[in-house]
Amino acid sequence: MATLTKKDIIMRIAEECRIKQIDVKEVVQQTFDIIVDALSKGDKLELRNFGIFKVKTRKGRLGRNPRTGDGVTIPDKKVVSFKAGMKMRSDVKKDV
Repeated sequence: MATLTKKDIIMRIAEECRIKQIDVKEVVQQTFDIIVDALSKGDKLELRNFGIFKVKTRKGRLGRNPRTGDGVTIPDKKVVSFKAGMKMRSDVKKDV
């Protein structure tokens, strides 16, 4: 199983669209920045046929320190969740 990096995405787009890598890099970075900005504001991001990103609040809870066994309060925290779109799910299932 290979890991796809941002650089790999940039190189592939540049090659397939015959655009300079530096221009593609700027567009890809700006896209990621817009996604992060929207999520940090609490907005939901929906990309048709890809999926939905949204920020959820994970409730705080009482945890335990494994060394001492003492109770530790774990506060609420915000986490990004992703739900794959139908096309993505079906395409991934096909390739398995």
